[in-house]
Amino acid sequence: MWFSEKTYLKIIQWREAHIKERQFVALLSLVVGVMSALAAVLLKTLISVIEHLLSLAFGGNDGLNYWYLFTPIIGITLAMLFVRYIVRDDISHGITRILYAISQRKSILKLHNTWTSIVGSSLTIGFGGSVGAEAPIVLTGSAIGSNLAKFFKLDQKTMMLMIGCGAAGAIGGIFKAPIAGLVFTLEVLMIDMTTASVIPLLISSVTANAVAYFFTGSNSMFDFSVEQPFGIRSIPYLLILGIACGLVSLYFTRGMNWIEGCFRRITNPYTKLAVGGVMLSVLIFLFPPLYGEGYNTIGNLLHAQAGTTLDNSLLQTLLGNGQWVLLFNLVLIILMKIFASAATNAAGGVGGIFAPSLFVGCITGYVVAMLLNMLGLHLPPTTFALAGMAGLMSGVMHAPLTGIFLIAELTGGYQLFMTLMIVSAVSYMVIILFEPHSLYAMRLAQKGELITHHKDRAVLTLLKMENIIETDLSILRPEQTLGELVRVIAHSRRNLFPVVSKNGRFQGVLLLDEVRNIMFRQELYERFTVGQLMTMPPAVLQNDMPMEKVMEIFEDSGAWNLPVIDQDKRYVGFVSKSKIFNSYRHVLVHFSDE
Repeated sequence: MWFSEKTYLKIIQWREAHIKERQFVALLSLVVGVMSALAAVLLKTLISVIEHLLSLAFGGNDGLNYWYLFTPIIGITLAMLFVRYIVRDDISHGITRILYAISQRKSILKLHNTWTSIVGSSLTIGFGGSVGAEAPIVLTGSAIGSNLAKFFKLDQKTMMLMIGCGAAGAIGGIFKAPIAGLVFTLEVLMIDMTTASVIPLLISSVTANAVAYFFTGSNSMFDFSVEQPFGIRSIPYLLILGIACGLVSLYFTRGMNWIEGCFRRITNPYTKLAVGGVMLSVLIFLFPPLYGEGYNTIGNLLHAQAGTTLDNSLLQTLLGNGQWVLLFNLVLIILMKIFASAATNAAGGVGGIFAPSLFVGCITGYVVAMLLNMLGLHLPPTTFALAGMAGLMSGVMHAPLTGIFLIAELTGGYQLFMTLMIVSAVSYMVIILFEPHSLYAMRLAQKGELITHHKDRAVLTLLKMENIIETDLSILRPEQTLGELVRVIAHSRRNLFPVVSKNGRFQGVLLLDEVRNIMFRQELYERFTVGQLMTMPPAVLQNDMPMEKVMEIFEDSGAWNLPVIDQDKRYVGFVSKSKIFNSYRHVLVHFSDE
């Protein structure tokens, strides 16, 4: 800290004395919005500068661009070395890290996250990495909010809100889409929507949008003119597009997860770099639209210039520019995009799936329109490309409202709200039949570490096993006699006794009610041992179980007290249902407090 601890404490005390909490939160959300937008503008500028310099050095080639075999590897290598030797922390999967911080780390994000993702992502994407800049900038904005809240010693709930403000500001700033920034934060990141939380999020998102307007102008990210307004007759075809988007979202989600799983089996980081880098470079050489974020390709498709996707490609060199060649090329790009994106991140690059989902969605919509038009229909491919973007975002992120508002704001296509809503809703309904969680949340959900919009589950996620385990029970050995048991009972305040072997292994449980009828018969004191009198509990808990699973076991077993063991079956303590209920009530009150 560049000023003294005494000065810092005076700042905190002055703030607490002169600025009310709610007003200060609103002021801080404005500051977070400004800083998030500046970070977003900086990141986009760095990516553009790197791409421009590379195009000057290696562009201008009308045939196959062999530099595509080298530049992506260079970018990923630089990013990997930066992360490995300077950052020395994992900064990939930015939004998953935010969800983890909210649910498991008391909403604390490390200070370096306020800038390291900008550097890593600009190197990765600027040199051609097939990922998006949005997840890194959302992590950056959220880290800004988290660290400002931590600096001013705000409570955990307010820190969580500041993380949301940073995310809303990042989306609002990078896309110039304030409503989408607000909706994304509520739909994907935040636990509960209340008036107290919506206002700061809105302030942050709108402020970031205004800052982005100041630096980059007020034009939408993509120019789009409506060829054909929404009509009742188009509904059946939009339903088809929605189903297609849902199925492609399933392929995207499971495919990305599977490919990343394959790369996780490679333990050597330089082997990962070699395999992922070569895979990415070859794919970009074969399919040039996979280079970078892919927004140029989206812009071309929205202007009905799909033929540009064949430029400088091997397919064009071998097969020409026919309609079937174009269709084949677009389908291959959809299939190969997940390999390019997964290889980018697995090899050491830094980026997200925001842009890839928009990219795949746009091409999916265009392909569906092409196929339907080959059957004799006259559907506008550009409108379907636009709706496909909303459909894929809805499916991959499980965020239909974000898909609707983001695409409307990106293109100014507000006249097509009904089109976007139908496709997004259908895509979402299809994907949830197969995948209950988004690609962002999947890993955390599998570990029971995900906070959701379901308040009961969210509160259970906030509860930790180590905080509710009771260790004040008197421990018995199986070889102890009834007489020794009576002496233990005389000094115990509990009617429940765990039985543990000498090596710490849990053996069973002894209930006071089970020995009450013989505990005063002294002639039996040496006849019976604890091992003979103990019973097995209806269930046993593991000390690393998520709380939702713990409650399921309690409900299924009908028990009020259950023992807890570790991975080696050593006794840890007991958990009582009443202790869980008391802790639940305490967290819920804090969780819902305005």
